[in-house]
Amino acid sequence: MTIAEAVREASARLQTIGETGALDVTWLLEHASGLDRAQLLVRGDDALADEVRERFTALVHRRAAGEPIAYITGTVGFYGRTFGVDARVLVPRPETEHIVEAVIADIRGRKKTAGVVVDVGTGSGAIAITLACEVPELSVFGTDISADALAVARRNAARNNVFQHCTFLQGDLLAPIQRFGNVDVIVANLPYIPAAVVPEAPNPVGFEPRVALDGGPDGLDLYRRLLTQIPAVTATGASLFLEAAPGTIEPLAALVEQAFPNAYIEIGEDYAGCDRFVQATLA
Repeated sequence: MTIAEAVREASARLQTIGETGALDVTWLLEHASGLDRAQLLVRGDDALADEVRERFTALVHRRAAGEPIAYITGTVGFYGRTFGVDARVLVPRPETEHIVEAVIADIRGRKKTAGVVVDVGTGSGAIAITLACEVPELSVFGTDISADALAVARRNAARNNVFQHCTFLQGDLLAPIQRFGNVDVIVANLPYIPAAVVPEAPNPVGFEPRVALDGGPDGLDLYRRLLTQIPAVTATGASLFLEAAPGTIEPLAALVEQAFPNAYIEIGEDYAGCDRFVQATLA
């Protein structure tokens, strides 16, 4: 079997999994062979080595069963950087990149580049680490209830050369931050899927940690608890950035307004134009 034949056969098999079958095949073959996309294209008529074919077939089988491509390859791109991921953490999504942009704009616009930022429920550390890379003067904290997730985050901080600039703490939401106080920005991408509709495998989302997906009956249980913890740790004029999804954004905005009646509240969109996060400036 040639490289081109292997690509065609695997693409046909994976096309039923989603609309990215051909792209998934390329990533998997790059991972199995050590060749990049250009090399695979140029060498399409070359025979696929037996050991490469075996590795590639195993990877395709995993993807055909629904496993996320990021778990199979062990990496994912986010905001122009590479992060290691596995089944201990949620896979960072492109739609979360827009909340990062909003945080950076807020920090720079309000001249708080030397301020304190907390990424609540940090998971892989993608948000915290990206902020530390983009605004090196920041003091960046990441919290998570999962020790396994924090191990992934710390490794990603080292991978992106900001290990000395990010502090990762285990605990419930903002509880580990209470001894520090005076937080300027809180950003959170907490579980926001209602419990009854959390996907199950073979849906790719069903392979991700349920603790990172299940937001309780209406998807907002953790956000309710987070909002009660915020006053104890925030500095004057602190900003909040809370990610959710269409359907839960407006109820989340209402909860923020109830908790902070004098706050200035906006709803931000992701790159697809979908309501994606609540931004609030506290009085």
